[in-house]
Amino acid sequence: MTRRSCAIYATGIVCAHLLIVGIALVVAQVFQTMIHSRLKKEITLTEKSQVFEGWKNPPPPVYMEYYFFNVTNPEVFLAGGKAAVKQIGPYTYREYRPRENVTFLENGTKIYALNPKTFVFVPEKSAGDPEVDIIRTVNIPFVAVMNELNSYSFFLRTVVSMYMNSLGIEVFMTRTVHEVLWGFKDPLLTKIHSMKPEVDEHFGLMWKKNGTHEGEFVFHTGEENYMDFGKIDTWNGLRKMSWWSSNQSNMINGTDGAVFHPLINRNELLYIFAADLCRSIHLAYVKDVEVKGIQAYRFAPPSDVLMSPKNNPTNAGFCVPAGDCLGTGVLKVSVCREGAPIVVSFPHFYQADPKYINAVDGLSPNKEEHETYLDLQPTTGVPIRACKRAQLNIILKRIQGFPKTKHINETIFPIMFVNETATIDDDSASQMRTMLLIVTLASNFPLLIVGMGVILLFVLVVLFCRNRQKKTAKDDTAYTQVSDKPDEPSETQATQPMRNGSYIAMSPVEAQKC
Repeated sequence: MTRRSCAIYATGIVCAHLLIVGIALVVAQVFQTMIHSRLKKEITLTEKSQVFEGWKNPPPPVYMEYYFFNVTNPEVFLAGGKAAVKQIGPYTYREYRPRENVTFLENGTKIYALNPKTFVFVPEKSAGDPEVDIIRTVNIPFVAVMNELNSYSFFLRTVVSMYMNSLGIEVFMTRTVHEVLWGFKDPLLTKIHSMKPEVDEHFGLMWKKNGTHEGEFVFHTGEENYMDFGKIDTWNGLRKMSWWSSNQSNMINGTDGAVFHPLINRNELLYIFAADLCRSIHLAYVKDVEVKGIQAYRFAPPSDVLMSPKNNPTNAGFCVPAGDCLGTGVLKVSVCREGAPIVVSFPHFYQADPKYINAVDGLSPNKEEHETYLDLQPTTGVPIRACKRAQLNIILKRIQGFPKTKHINETIFPIMFVNETATIDDDSASQMRTMLLIVTLASNFPLLIVGMGVILLFVLVVLFCRNRQKKTAKDDTAYTQVSDKPDEPSETQATQPMRNGSYIAMSPVEAQKC
């Protein structure tokens, strides 16, 4: 056997083995199963890894952008006209949210943690100075007192109204952004505090929220089931709430939005418990996106999250008392926040009933600026970009006994909205790209084997064809050319008699006589 034949046989044997093994691995999905099993087993909070450290101290910077609606025509609104507002901002703060008092429970299957939040003003990302800029907005303490007295007698409401007039308290107030946001000593609350010490004399939208936490959380670590990774087990010792009017609405579902289980698919709904909204919300897949070279799935709250119970009966549980429902796009949360009739929505009443948008001039909702979304890396379940947007509103309406409100048309009045954003930092993005490359190569290793087998098959065909060509050429050179014309006789041939015919690679033989 020649060396060329040995090479052909060896190539054929290796090619056959690679194709058989590669196709078998692809069909059985051995490597994909191994990778997925590894992810399910090791991406848990109990692993001493970057995932755990990243969960305790999230590396991406989180920014809180506050936008306020400055009221430009309070007199017109109080006289029964339509209010007009102008958006100002943003006033941006860097948010720090480390996990503290982290304690493992029940053999590492659960973990206890506090999540205090601290805010630091970032002037270079802000539109102005919050301690200088003045805004005119609804006097929320005034509305809270009116709302609290609504169930009392007309006589008492009238007396309180006269007293507030003597203090010069109006429906709208003018304060600095810093005061409205972080608090000031309110004259009305100060008077109430002198009679009821449990009432705080200060008011601010973020009063006592700088450096504090939203409650005590216990999370699942995913040790028992990777699908439970990061899910909330209890909040302030509760597995369900009691504010709403149905068991489904009172459920505490999902994670706190910081992490999700690995191996996310496009068809599932993701749940987040939002303590500031006093409820859980779900997010659905929207589209594929790319963030800093990392492929991700975008999830966002669908329109049915805040849809009217008329169109989405499952939301009837958020009507308190039962049957007292608002329209699409708004949620009354005063049930869990005592005092003023607070309503939350998406910014500029995005996805809300047009009647709320048209009730106030100066609103222009759009998806790009006002949608809440999460961009998740599906293999790890890690958020690589997040944008949480929510608007704070208050219900203004006529209340008998308070003459200042006698011409007001009931309105869900916008106060401010917040845009909470976070994007993965460059170092973390580089590490994730490297990790995902390794996972991709490992998962696709059987395809590489099949590819090598196909290449060797091509080489085998080329070698086989060339070998056939050389054999054919060798067989052709075993014969001499047949001449069509007689050669000139040489001196030797001259002495021999001429014979008819030609010869082929053999000495002439004497013709036998009959």
